[in-house]
Amino acid sequence: MLTVGDARFGRRQFLRIGSLGLGGLSLASLLPADTRGADAQRLLTDKAVILLFMHGGPSQIETFDPKMQAAAEVRSATGEVATKTPGITFGGTFAKLARASDKLTIVRSFVPGDANHDIKPVVGRDTLQANLGSIYAHVAGFNRPATGMPTNAALFPRAVDPSTQAPNPNFGNFAATGPLSAACAPFVPGGGGALQQDMKLKLPLTLLEDRRSLLRRLDQASVSLDAAANAGLDSQQDKAFRVILGGVADAFDLAREHPKVVARYDTAPLVRPENISKKWHNYNNYVDNAKALGKLLLLARRLCERGCGFVTVTTNFVWDMHADQNNAGVAEGMRYMGLPFDHAVSAFLEDVEARGLSEKILLICCGEMGRTPKINKNGGRDHWANLAPLLLAGGGLKMGRVIGQSNRQGAEPSSQPVTIKNLVATVMHTLFDVGSLRVQRSLPRDFVSLIDWQPIPGLHG
Repeated sequence: MLTVGDARFGRRQFLRIGSLGLGGLSLASLLPADTRGADAQRLLTDKAVILLFMHGGPSQIETFDPKMQAAAEVRSATGEVATKTPGITFGGTFAKLARASDKLTIVRSFVPGDANHDIKPVVGRDTLQANLGSIYAHVAGFNRPATGMPTNAALFPRAVDPSTQAPNPNFGNFAATGPLSAACAPFVPGGGGALQQDMKLKLPLTLLEDRRSLLRRLDQASVSLDAAANAGLDSQQDKAFRVILGGVADAFDLAREHPKVVARYDTAPLVRPENISKKWHNYNNYVDNAKALGKLLLLARRLCERGCGFVTVTTNFVWDMHADQNNAGVAEGMRYMGLPFDHAVSAFLEDVEARGLSEKILLICCGEMGRTPKINKNGGRDHWANLAPLLLAGGGLKMGRVIGQSNRQGAEPSSQPVTIKNLVATVMHTLFDVGSLRVQRSLPRDFVSLIDWQPIPGLHG
Protein backbone atom coordinates (compact mmCIF):
# COMPACT_ATOMS: atom_id res chain seq x y z
CA MET A 1 0.00 0.00 0.00
CA LEU A 2 1.22 3.53 -0.82
CA THR A 3 0.25 6.60 1.16
CA VAL A 4 1.09 10.26 0.71
CA GLY A 5 1.84 12.50 3.67
CA ASP A 6 3.49 15.73 4.75
CA ALA A 7 6.95 15.09 6.17
CA ARG A 8 7.36 18.78 7.12
CA PHE A 9 10.99 18.87 6.08
CA GLY A 10 11.35 22.17 4.17
CA ARG A 11 7.84 21.86 2.64
CA ARG A 12 8.78 18.59 1.01
CA GLN A 13 6.27 15.81 0.77
CA PHE A 14 7.34 12.20 0.87
CA LEU A 15 5.95 8.88 -0.26
CA ARG A 16 5.83 6.20 2.39
CA ILE A 17 6.27 2.62 1.23
CA GLY A 18 4.11 0.12 3.06
CA SER A 19 5.03 -3.41 2.00
CA LEU A 20 8.52 -2.24 1.02
CA GLY A 21 9.00 -0.35 4.27
CA LEU A 22 11.97 -2.40 5.52
CA GLY A 23 10.09 -3.16 8.71
CA GLY A 24 8.79 0.33 9.28
CA LEU A 25 11.49 2.50 7.71
CA SER A 26 9.93 5.15 5.51
CA LEU A 27 11.64 6.90 2.66
CA ALA A 28 12.14 9.92 4.86
CA SER A 29 13.65 7.88 7.68
CA LEU A 30 16.28 6.51 5.33
CA LEU A 31 17.82 9.98 5.39
CA PRO A 32 19.66 11.74 8.25
CA ALA A 33 17.63 13.03 11.16
CA ASP A 34 18.07 16.61 9.96
CA THR A 35 20.53 18.77 8.08
CA ARG A 36 23.21 18.65 10.76
CA GLY A 37 25.08 15.75 9.07
CA ALA A 38 28.57 17.25 9.12
CA ASP A 39 28.09 18.73 12.57
CA ALA A 40 26.93 15.37 13.93
CA GLN A 41 30.03 13.67 12.56
CA ARG A 42 32.22 16.01 14.58
CA LEU A 43 30.47 14.86 17.74
CA LEU A 44 31.08 11.16 17.08
CA THR A 45 34.05 8.89 17.47
CA ASP A 46 34.57 6.12 14.93
CA LYS A 47 33.54 3.49 17.48
CA ALA A 48 30.50 1.29 18.06
CA VAL A 49 28.97 -0.47 21.07
CA ILE A 50 27.34 -3.90 21.29
CA LEU A 51 25.41 -4.45 24.50
CA LEU A 52 24.76 -8.15 25.08
CA PHE A 53 21.95 -8.08 27.62
CA MET A 54 21.88 -11.22 29.79
CA HIS A 55 18.18 -11.03 30.53
CA GLY A 56 17.00 -12.62 33.77
CA GLY A 57 19.92 -11.69 36.00
CA PRO A 58 23.12 -13.77 35.75
CA SER A 59 24.93 -14.97 38.86
CA GLN A 60 28.08 -13.02 39.68
CA ILE A 61 29.52 -16.15 41.30
CA GLU A 62 29.01 -18.75 38.54
CA THR A 63 30.26 -16.26 35.94
CA PHE A 64 33.34 -14.23 36.90
CA ASP A 65 33.77 -14.38 40.71
CA PRO A 66 33.64 -18.06 41.78
CA LYS A 67 34.42 -17.65 45.51
CA MET A 68 35.76 -21.21 45.81
CA GLN A 69 37.15 -20.50 49.29
CA ALA A 70 33.69 -19.67 50.63
CA ALA A 71 31.19 -22.05 52.23
CA ALA A 72 29.58 -24.72 50.07
CA GLU A 73 26.27 -22.83 49.83
CA VAL A 74 28.10 -19.75 48.51
CA ARG A 75 30.85 -20.94 46.17
CA SER A 76 30.33 -21.59 42.47
CA ALA A 77 28.14 -24.61 41.75
CA THR A 78 30.09 -25.09 38.51
CA GLY A 79 33.56 -24.91 40.04
CA GLU A 80 36.18 -22.60 38.59
CA VAL A 81 38.69 -22.45 35.76
CA ALA A 82 42.03 -20.62 35.77
CA THR A 83 42.31 -17.73 33.34
CA LYS A 84 45.18 -16.30 31.37
CA THR A 85 45.33 -13.49 33.96
CA PRO A 86 47.42 -14.61 36.96
CA GLY A 87 45.38 -15.17 40.11
CA ILE A 88 42.00 -14.74 38.39
CA THR A 89 39.48 -17.53 37.88
CA PHE A 90 36.09 -17.71 36.15
CA GLY A 91 33.13 -20.02 36.68
CA GLY A 92 33.62 -23.55 35.37
CA THR A 93 31.54 -23.16 32.18
CA PHE A 94 33.73 -20.32 30.88
CA ALA A 95 36.82 -22.23 29.75
CA LYS A 96 37.13 -20.43 26.39
CA LEU A 97 36.73 -16.99 27.90
CA ALA A 98 39.30 -17.91 30.54
CA ARG A 99 41.83 -18.41 27.73
CA ALA A 100 40.90 -14.99 26.35
CA SER A 101 40.97 -13.08 29.64
CA ASP A 102 43.69 -10.77 28.33
CA LYS A 103 41.05 -9.39 25.94
CA LEU A 104 38.50 -8.77 28.70
CA THR A 105 37.95 -6.53 31.66
CA ILE A 106 35.76 -7.90 34.43
CA VAL A 107 34.07 -5.63 36.96
CA ARG A 108 33.52 -7.40 40.30
CA SER A 109 31.96 -4.42 42.07
CA PHE A 110 29.05 -3.67 39.72
CA VAL A 111 25.89 -2.70 41.62
CA PRO A 112 22.72 -2.66 39.45
CA GLY A 113 20.70 -0.77 42.07
CA ASP A 114 17.67 -3.01 42.48
CA ALA A 115 16.58 -6.61 41.98
CA ASN A 116 13.69 -5.93 39.61
CA HIS A 117 13.13 -7.92 36.47
CA ASP A 118 13.32 -5.20 33.84
CA ILE A 119 15.70 -4.21 31.06
CA LYS A 120 18.09 -1.81 32.80
CA PRO A 121 20.72 -0.75 31.84
CA VAL A 122 19.47 -0.96 28.22
CA VAL A 123 16.42 1.13 29.14
CA GLY A 124 15.89 2.67 32.58
CA ARG A 125 15.98 5.73 34.77
CA ASP A 126 19.69 6.24 34.06
CA THR A 127 19.14 6.26 30.28
CA LEU A 128 16.31 8.84 30.15
CA GLN A 129 13.91 5.85 29.89
CA ALA A 130 15.26 5.45 26.36
CA ASN A 131 17.21 2.65 24.73
CA LEU A 132 20.90 3.57 25.04
CA GLY A 133 21.17 3.26 21.28
CA SER A 134 18.38 5.81 20.86
CA ILE A 135 20.54 8.33 22.69
CA TYR A 136 23.26 7.63 20.15
CA ALA A 137 20.83 7.94 17.22
CA HIS A 138 19.59 11.28 18.54
CA VAL A 139 23.05 12.73 17.91
CA ALA A 140 24.24 10.59 15.00
CA GLY A 141 21.01 10.63 12.99
CA PHE A 142 18.78 7.65 12.37
CA ASN A 143 20.70 6.33 9.35
CA ARG A 144 24.12 6.82 7.79
CA PRO A 145 23.72 9.37 4.99
CA ALA A 146 25.97 7.57 2.52
CA THR A 147 24.59 4.06 2.92
CA GLY A 148 21.25 4.17 4.71
CA MET A 149 22.57 1.86 7.44
CA PRO A 150 20.54 2.28 10.67
CA THR A 151 22.66 3.74 13.46
CA ASN A 152 20.74 1.89 16.19
CA ALA A 153 19.57 -1.73 16.07
CA ALA A 154 18.18 -4.36 18.44
CA LEU A 155 18.66 -8.05 17.67
CA PHE A 156 16.43 -10.80 19.03
CA PRO A 157 16.52 -14.51 18.09
CA ARG A 158 14.13 -14.06 15.15
CA ALA A 159 16.69 -11.84 13.45
CA VAL A 160 18.69 -15.00 12.68
CA ASP A 161 16.17 -17.84 13.12
CA PRO A 162 12.48 -17.38 12.22
CA SER A 163 11.56 -20.56 14.14
CA THR A 164 12.29 -18.88 17.48
CA GLN A 165 9.82 -17.06 19.71
CA ALA A 166 8.91 -13.41 19.50
CA PRO A 167 10.56 -11.08 22.07
CA ASN A 168 8.89 -11.14 25.48
CA PRO A 169 7.28 -7.71 26.05
CA ASN A 170 6.53 -8.22 29.75
CA PHE A 171 9.69 -6.72 31.25
CA GLY A 172 10.18 -3.52 29.27
CA ASN A 173 10.20 -1.94 25.84
CA PHE A 174 13.57 -2.29 24.12
CA ALA A 175 12.39 0.25 21.52
CA ALA A 176 11.65 2.95 24.09
CA THR A 177 12.89 6.43 23.22
CA GLY A 178 11.87 8.37 26.33
CA PRO A 179 11.85 12.11 25.59
CA LEU A 180 13.58 11.59 22.24
CA SER A 181 11.96 11.27 18.83
CA ALA A 182 10.28 7.94 18.11
CA ALA A 183 12.47 7.77 15.02
CA CYS A 184 15.46 7.12 17.33
CA ALA A 185 14.04 3.70 18.21
CA PRO A 186 16.24 0.72 17.32
CA PHE A 187 15.81 -1.00 13.99
CA VAL A 188 14.58 -4.55 14.72
CA PRO A 189 15.20 -7.08 11.93
CA GLY A 190 12.80 -9.99 12.15
CA GLY A 191 10.78 -8.15 14.76
CA GLY A 192 7.61 -8.04 12.72
CA GLY A 193 7.79 -11.34 10.90
CA ALA A 194 7.59 -9.90 7.39
CA LEU A 195 10.76 -7.90 7.87
CA GLN A 196 12.94 -10.97 7.57
CA GLN A 197 11.54 -11.49 4.08
CA ASP A 198 11.92 -7.82 3.19
CA MET A 199 15.58 -7.73 4.17
CA LYS A 200 16.34 -10.86 2.15
CA LEU A 201 14.53 -9.35 -0.84
CA LYS A 202 12.06 -12.15 -1.40
CA LEU A 203 10.11 -9.75 -3.64
CA PRO A 204 10.94 -10.11 -7.35
CA LEU A 205 13.17 -7.38 -8.72
CA THR A 206 10.64 -6.80 -11.48
CA LEU A 207 8.05 -5.92 -8.84
CA LEU A 208 10.46 -3.46 -7.30
CA GLU A 209 10.98 -1.83 -10.66
CA ASP A 210 7.21 -1.66 -11.17
CA ARG A 211 6.88 0.14 -7.85
CA ARG A 212 9.67 2.51 -8.79
CA SER A 213 7.75 3.36 -11.96
CA LEU A 214 4.56 3.81 -9.97
CA LEU A 215 6.29 6.22 -7.63
CA ARG A 216 7.53 8.22 -10.58
CA ARG A 217 4.05 8.39 -12.10
CA LEU A 218 2.57 9.51 -8.79
CA ASP A 219 5.27 12.13 -8.50
CA GLN A 220 4.58 13.44 -12.00
CA ALA A 221 0.88 13.61 -11.16
CA SER A 222 1.44 15.71 -8.05
CA VAL A 223 0.73 19.36 -8.72
CA SER A 224 1.37 20.51 -5.14
CA LEU A 225 5.13 20.31 -5.28
CA ASP A 226 7.39 22.93 -6.75
CA ALA A 227 10.52 22.07 -8.73
CA ALA A 228 12.80 22.11 -5.71
CA ALA A 229 10.54 19.82 -3.74
CA ASN A 230 10.33 17.44 -6.70
CA ALA A 231 14.10 17.27 -6.84
CA GLY A 232 14.21 16.40 -3.17
CA LEU A 233 11.54 13.75 -3.54
CA ASP A 234 13.39 12.10 -6.40
CA SER A 235 16.52 11.92 -4.27
CA GLN A 236 14.65 10.26 -1.44
CA GLN A 237 13.11 7.67 -3.74
CA ASP A 238 16.43 6.81 -5.33
CA LYS A 239 18.08 6.54 -1.92
CA ALA A 240 15.36 4.20 -0.66
CA PHE A 241 15.71 1.84 -3.58
CA ARG A 242 19.51 1.86 -3.36
CA VAL A 243 19.18 0.83 0.29
CA ILE A 244 16.63 -1.89 -0.44
CA LEU A 245 18.70 -3.30 -3.30
CA GLY A 246 22.12 -2.63 -1.84
CA GLY A 247 24.48 -3.09 1.06
CA VAL A 248 22.09 -2.64 3.97
CA ALA A 249 20.13 -5.75 3.03
CA ASP A 250 23.39 -7.66 2.57
CA ALA A 251 24.56 -6.67 6.04
CA PHE A 252 21.58 -8.48 7.57
CA ASP A 253 22.11 -11.64 5.53
CA LEU A 254 24.40 -14.18 7.26
CA ALA A 255 24.53 -16.20 4.06
CA ARG A 256 27.01 -13.56 2.89
CA GLU A 257 29.48 -14.70 5.57
CA HIS A 258 32.03 -17.43 4.97
CA PRO A 259 30.55 -20.75 6.18
CA LYS A 260 33.54 -21.33 8.46
CA VAL A 261 32.89 -18.05 10.24
CA VAL A 262 29.21 -18.89 10.70
CA ALA A 263 30.16 -22.32 12.02
CA ARG A 264 32.63 -20.83 14.49
CA TYR A 265 29.90 -18.65 16.00
CA ASP A 266 27.20 -21.34 15.96
CA THR A 267 26.04 -22.21 19.48
CA ALA A 268 23.28 -24.63 18.52
CA PRO A 269 25.45 -27.80 18.74
CA LEU A 270 26.38 -27.03 22.36
CA VAL A 271 22.90 -27.41 23.86
CA ARG A 272 20.59 -29.73 21.99
CA PRO A 273 16.85 -29.48 22.71
CA GLU A 274 16.73 -33.17 23.64
CA ASN A 275 19.33 -32.54 26.35
CA ILE A 276 17.30 -29.80 28.06
CA SER A 277 14.79 -30.84 30.71
CA LYS A 278 11.26 -30.10 29.52
CA LYS A 279 9.99 -29.71 33.07
CA TRP A 280 11.11 -26.07 33.09
CA HIS A 281 8.69 -23.46 31.76
CA ASN A 282 11.77 -21.74 30.37
CA TYR A 283 12.50 -24.73 28.09
CA ASN A 284 11.73 -22.85 24.85
CA ASN A 285 13.85 -19.91 25.99
CA TYR A 286 16.81 -22.21 26.61
CA VAL A 287 16.34 -23.75 23.15
CA ASP A 288 16.10 -20.37 21.43
CA ASN A 289 19.18 -19.05 23.22
CA ALA A 290 21.28 -21.98 22.01
CA LYS A 291 19.94 -21.66 18.48
CA ALA A 292 20.51 -17.95 18.15
CA LEU A 293 23.08 -16.46 20.52
CA GLY A 294 26.24 -16.98 18.49
CA LYS A 295 24.66 -15.88 15.20
CA LEU A 296 23.22 -12.80 16.87
CA LEU A 297 26.72 -11.71 17.87
CA LEU A 298 27.92 -12.39 14.33
CA LEU A 299 25.10 -10.27 12.94
CA ALA A 300 25.93 -7.52 15.43
CA ARG A 301 29.54 -7.52 14.24
CA ARG A 302 28.38 -7.27 10.61
CA LEU A 303 26.19 -4.28 11.40
CA CYS A 304 28.90 -2.43 13.34
CA GLU A 305 31.42 -3.18 10.61
CA ARG A 306 29.09 -1.46 8.14
CA GLY A 307 28.33 1.62 10.20
CA CYS A 308 25.75 0.81 12.87
CA GLY A 309 26.82 2.60 16.04
CA PHE A 310 24.85 0.78 18.74
CA VAL A 311 23.48 -2.76 18.75
CA THR A 312 21.46 -4.33 21.56
CA VAL A 313 21.62 -8.14 21.54
CA THR A 314 19.45 -10.32 23.74
CA THR A 315 17.63 -13.61 23.85
CA ASN A 316 14.45 -14.14 25.82
CA PHE A 317 14.33 -14.31 29.59
CA VAL A 318 16.92 -17.04 30.31
CA TRP A 319 19.37 -16.14 33.12
CA ASP A 320 16.80 -16.49 35.92
CA MET A 321 17.99 -19.51 37.95
CA HIS A 322 15.71 -19.99 40.98
CA ALA A 323 15.33 -23.77 40.56
CA ASP A 324 11.55 -23.36 40.62
CA GLN A 325 8.91 -24.47 38.13
CA ASN A 326 10.06 -21.89 35.61
CA ASN A 327 13.83 -22.01 35.83
CA ALA A 328 16.64 -24.49 36.28
CA GLY A 329 19.05 -24.10 39.19
CA VAL A 330 22.49 -22.63 38.78
CA ALA A 331 24.43 -25.83 38.03
CA GLU A 332 21.98 -27.02 35.37
CA GLY A 333 21.14 -23.53 34.13
CA MET A 334 24.76 -22.66 33.50
CA ARG A 335 25.03 -25.71 31.24
CA TYR A 336 22.20 -24.28 29.17
CA MET A 337 23.38 -20.65 29.31
CA GLY A 338 27.04 -20.57 30.27
CA LEU A 339 28.30 -22.84 27.50
CA PRO A 340 26.67 -20.89 24.63
CA PHE A 341 27.73 -17.59 26.17
CA ASP A 342 31.33 -18.78 26.56
CA HIS A 343 31.42 -20.00 22.97
CA ALA A 344 29.70 -17.01 21.37
CA VAL A 345 31.68 -14.29 23.14
CA SER A 346 35.01 -16.03 22.59
CA ALA A 347 34.19 -16.44 18.88
CA PHE A 348 33.35 -12.75 18.70
CA LEU A 349 36.65 -11.77 20.35
CA GLU A 350 38.64 -13.88 17.90
CA ASP A 351 36.68 -12.58 14.93
CA VAL A 352 36.93 -8.86 15.66
CA GLU A 353 40.63 -9.21 16.39
CA ALA A 354 41.20 -10.98 13.07
CA ARG A 355 39.31 -8.19 11.29
CA GLY A 356 41.15 -5.39 13.07
CA LEU A 357 37.96 -4.25 14.83
CA SER A 358 38.91 -4.79 18.46
CA GLU A 359 39.68 -1.11 19.01
CA LYS A 360 36.55 0.01 17.18
CA ILE A 361 33.85 -2.13 18.83
CA LEU A 362 33.16 -2.14 22.57
CA LEU A 363 31.31 -5.25 23.76
CA ILE A 364 29.42 -4.99 27.06
CA CYS A 365 27.81 -8.02 28.74
CA CYS A 366 25.56 -7.68 31.77
CA GLY A 367 22.04 -8.29 33.05
CA GLU A 368 19.54 -6.33 35.11
CA MET A 369 20.69 -7.75 38.47
CA GLY A 370 22.75 -10.47 40.12
CA ARG A 371 21.88 -13.54 42.20
CA THR A 372 21.85 -14.24 45.92
CA PRO A 373 25.20 -15.17 47.50
CA LYS A 374 23.71 -18.32 49.01
CA ILE A 375 22.27 -21.13 46.93
CA ASN A 376 18.68 -21.84 47.95
CA LYS A 377 17.40 -25.23 49.14
CA ASN A 378 16.48 -26.26 45.58
CA GLY A 379 19.90 -25.48 44.09
CA GLY A 380 19.05 -22.07 42.66
CA ARG A 381 19.93 -18.49 43.40
CA ASP A 382 17.33 -15.76 43.80
CA HIS A 383 17.20 -12.04 42.93
CA TRP A 384 19.99 -9.82 44.27
CA ALA A 385 20.46 -6.07 43.92
CA ASN A 386 23.83 -5.47 45.57
CA LEU A 387 26.17 -7.13 43.07
CA ALA A 388 26.05 -8.35 39.46
CA PRO A 389 28.55 -9.45 36.80
CA LEU A 390 29.85 -7.03 34.16
CA LEU A 391 32.19 -7.81 31.26
CA LEU A 392 33.71 -5.36 28.79
CA ALA A 393 35.92 -6.04 25.78
CA GLY A 394 37.55 -3.85 23.15
CA GLY A 395 36.62 -0.30 22.27
CA GLY A 396 40.16 0.95 22.80
CA LEU A 397 39.83 0.52 26.58
CA LYS A 398 42.29 -1.21 28.90
CA MET A 399 41.82 -4.98 28.92
CA GLY A 400 43.23 -7.95 30.80
CA ARG A 401 42.23 -6.73 34.23
CA VAL A 402 39.70 -6.99 37.03
CA ILE A 403 38.16 -3.77 38.33
CA GLY A 404 36.82 -3.72 41.87
CA GLN A 405 36.41 -6.47 44.42
CA SER A 406 33.51 -8.15 46.17
CA ASN A 407 33.36 -9.32 49.77
CA ARG A 408 33.98 -12.93 50.78
CA GLN A 409 30.41 -14.01 50.12
CA GLY A 410 30.08 -12.28 46.77
CA ALA A 411 27.25 -10.24 48.27
CA GLU A 412 28.41 -6.65 47.82
CA PRO A 413 31.46 -4.63 46.79
CA SER A 414 34.40 -4.40 49.14
CA SER A 415 35.78 -1.59 46.95
CA GLN A 416 34.20 1.47 45.35
CA PRO A 417 30.94 0.35 43.68
CA VAL A 418 30.53 0.68 39.92
CA THR A 419 26.99 1.75 39.03
CA ILE A 420 24.82 1.90 35.92
CA LYS A 421 25.62 5.61 35.74
CA ASN A 422 29.32 4.72 35.45
CA LEU A 423 28.50 2.21 32.72
CA VAL A 424 26.36 4.72 30.80
CA ALA A 425 29.15 7.30 31.04
CA THR A 426 31.62 4.74 29.67
CA VAL A 427 29.32 4.20 26.67
CA MET A 428 28.99 7.95 26.13
CA HIS A 429 32.75 8.49 26.28
CA THR A 430 33.27 5.63 23.83
CA LEU A 431 30.77 6.83 21.23
CA PHE A 432 31.07 10.62 21.48
CA ASP A 433 33.61 13.40 21.53
CA VAL A 434 32.31 14.45 24.93
CA GLY A 435 34.07 17.81 24.90
CA SER A 436 32.28 18.84 21.73
CA LEU A 437 29.02 17.30 22.91
CA ARG A 438 28.98 19.32 26.14
CA VAL A 439 28.81 22.63 24.26
CA GLN A 440 25.95 21.65 21.97
CA ARG A 441 23.13 24.03 22.87
CA SER A 442 20.47 21.94 21.13
CA LEU A 443 20.82 18.95 23.46
CA PRO A 444 18.46 18.51 26.42
CA ARG A 445 20.04 19.18 29.82
CA ASP A 446 19.29 15.64 31.01
CA PHE A 447 21.08 14.31 27.94
CA VAL A 448 24.25 16.27 28.70
CA SER A 449 24.23 14.98 32.28
CA LEU A 450 24.87 11.46 30.97
CA ILE A 451 28.35 12.45 29.82
CA ASP A 452 29.10 14.30 33.05
CA TRP A 453 28.91 11.11 35.08
CA GLN A 454 32.20 9.37 35.86
CA PRO A 455 33.12 6.50 33.50
CA ILE A 456 34.15 3.18 35.03
CA PRO A 457 37.53 3.91 36.67
CA GLY A 458 40.57 2.07 35.37
CA LEU A 459 39.38 1.64 31.77
CA HIS A 460 40.75 4.84 30.24
CA GLY A 461 44.26 6.20 30.02
